[in-house]
Amino acid sequence: MRIAPRAIHRLPVYHREVQKETMINLLLVDDEPWVRQGLRIWLQRASDFTVVGEASTGAEAITLAQAHHPHVVLMDISKPALDGIAAIAALRASVPHSAIVLLSLHDDATMQARAHAVGAVTLVGKQEGVKALLAAIREAGRQGRGFPPERNT
Repeated sequence: MRIAPRAIHRLPVYHREVQKETMINLLLVDDEPWVRQGLRIWLQRASDFTVVGEASTGAEAITLAQAHHPHVVLMDISKPALDGIAAIAALRASVPHSAIVLLSLHDDATMQARAHAVGAVTLVGKQEGVKALLAAIREAGRQGRGFPPERNT
């Protein structure tokens, strides 16, 4: 009797043809180390992202953003002390060319409006999944480097 080999579960690889000038430099901000680690793993699977730093607080995010000038700051909206909404104003003042993408469990219209009002490019609900997050980061990366948004034709 022959036993079939166990299937190996592999994460999908999100490759794109990438040139150096299209790489998106990211700063990850979340108070949970395991969330940052999970995000980093997913983002490393895409060939057009480079994680340049990780922060657990809004204050750390501001310091690292000033040092690295990332194209995109990917930030959890709920953090102790300086939350995502409050940190955006300081980030916009210190690194105005960095685009900000917020992650939230609450992506209702009110939260979306608050995020946009303070300068976030978009707010992605954590339940939306990896593909939606990657698309939002890519769009924000275009804005963070001064390119116009892509148009679907």
